[in-house]
Amino acid sequence: MHWTNRRGAPSVVGVVTLVGRSSVGLKVVMAVSGGLLVLFLVAHMLGNLKIFVGPASFDHYAAWLRTIGAPALPSSGYLWVQRTVLGVAVLAHIWSAAVLTVRARRARPVRYQHRRPVRGSYAARTMRWGGVIIALFVVYHVVSLADAKHPYGDVVAEFSRWPVVAFYALAILAVGLHLRHGIDSALRTLGLRGAPVAALVASVGLCAGFLSVPFAVLIGSVR
Repeated sequence: MHWTNRRGAPSVVGVVTLVGRSSVGLKVVMAVSGGLLVLFLVAHMLGNLKIFVGPASFDHYAAWLRTIGAPALPSSGYLWVQRTVLGVAVLAHIWSAAVLTVRARRARPVRYQHRRPVRGSYAARTMRWGGVIIALFVVYHVVSLADAKHPYGDVVAEFSRWPVVAFYALAILAVGLHLRHGIDSALRTLGLRGAPVAALVASVGLCAGFLSVPFAVLIGSVR
């Protein structure tokens, strides 16, 4: 296997193969990619909350996103860079999680005949599916309203339908469960005290921030 290209620099395929052979490397990839997705969710939630300030503020924020990096970047150039990075992060997160899952199963090819039930939270038991839901949720959020010409009006119209709000709420709750377990595991790995409490506060805060917008629209507080 050639780890470098013709110029002697590490090749992309070589780096991916090298990382993929190490479980530690895969865990680092999963942690870094997960961290990027969490940062996006936090930033996006804070941007969403501008809808409570009013249409002008929310539309101005949406227009500002398209001018970040100008004139070095073209209109909406930053958004496309963000989409690319998030897309790579989603694929890396799923890939590393899938490989680690397969390795864990291969490590014990013979199943227990009488497996004792393992105590744990619902979030821990559904961690893998929660990751898939988060990935799909991020893709949906990036694509659905990213190029809206009337951001405030489009958001209000989108969340005026209760089926959309119901699906959105279920996705957010799945995200919260996944984040609670992921943040808790990460903080425990770092040896920090109070990991469960910090993880719970972070996940509940994120969920509340995201859900406040659709329910405010649904009940008529934002129109």
